[in-house]
Amino acid sequence: MGAYSSFRFRDYRLLLAGVFFSNLGLQMTSVAASWDLYIQTRSAMVLGNVGLVQVAPFVLLSLWAGHVADRFDRRRVMTISQAVYLISCLVLALSPHSVFWIYGCLLVTATARTFQGPARGAVLPQVVPPESLSSAITWMSSAQEIANVGGPAVAGLLLALTSTRYVYMVQVVCAIVTLICFASLRVRRVETAANAPSRRSFLEGLHFVRDNKLILSAVSLDLFGVLFGGATALLPIFAVDILHAGPAALGWLRAAPSLGAVLMAVSQAHYGTIVHAGPALLAAVVGFGLATIGFAFSHSLWLSLLMLLLTGVFDNVSVVLRNSLVHTRTPDYLKGRVLAVNNIFVSCSNQLGAMESGWTAHWLGAVPSVWVGGLATILIAAGCAVLSPQLRRWRQTS
Repeated sequence: MGAYSSFRFRDYRLLLAGVFFSNLGLQMTSVAASWDLYIQTRSAMVLGNVGLVQVAPFVLLSLWAGHVADRFDRRRVMTISQAVYLISCLVLALSPHSVFWIYGCLLVTATARTFQGPARGAVLPQVVPPESLSSAITWMSSAQEIANVGGPAVAGLLLALTSTRYVYMVQVVCAIVTLICFASLRVRRVETAANAPSRRSFLEGLHFVRDNKLILSAVSLDLFGVLFGGATALLPIFAVDILHAGPAALGWLRAAPSLGAVLMAVSQAHYGTIVHAGPALLAAVVGFGLATIGFAFSHSLWLSLLMLLLTGVFDNVSVVLRNSLVHTRTPDYLKGRVLAVNNIFVSCSNQLGAMESGWTAHWLGAVPSVWVGGLATILIAAGCAVLSPQLRRWRQTS
């Protein structure tokens, strides 16, 4: 099948559009919320605590969300969670933009995304045939990253011209479009988990990941690598205090990693399968750490943008390889629960990484926080290469 084979299917196009607009609005709000919080408080701790607010629902509810995705109609789960997300967006757009209201709305939207994530990931094999799954995964990643580029850039422009309230209103429109796309899906029926929930079925995804050493190694590498190597939460500090730029520059700084990810995703879609997947994954994590260190020491806006772009290039290799591994080696009736476990790892790496960066910057300063994190990422990749022979030997055949 060709690189564009997945686009032949109506429901995949709807799912792709929904994911695009969902990410577009989410990224715009992330920029606006971080700007509001930093301008009000000038506190790295407040920025870092955004990660804590957003990761709590994933840690507490993801296993339940995965069981729901496997037990009930996945399209309905996606639609209901998106409706809750839309209500939270409306509240954020209309409420006072205080720390309390921003934290509260981010908590609700993170809860909705906790339930939507496993269902949205697990529904993918229900809208494309197996021979188009690799193409579908790659272009799904591309759509997310294109939205991750456009969202911060548009948000930065709107912030420079208007105010954060307009950014939040645009997110409401994106949430409505996403809801329409998800509600319009027609998906194939698949075998679901037993109707009566049990402790065994509830934890089956966790047991599957634990027993599959290759998947466990891949998601653990992503968890600890991004946990220490992320600089996204501190970008308002770099934009204002180090690079001496404004909100438009903040938007481009937030967009740069996703621009790099888009370029790499399109390249992977046309290049095809990375055969030596394990070594490629380890090399990508090392590259991510090196680019993070380069960003930490940069005092030039253009060099900072280049370093962030490279972090996106390397991170996309990791994302596509990990998603392909989980989808191809997990039975469909378990996909929701396994993807829920994967989401816990990913969310912990992103959101706890934001918290770690904020707290470390509060104690040590923004620059040391970022370069020490980049160095830790490289050391973690080296440790995984030594301790996980399954990861070193991982090859993909199709």
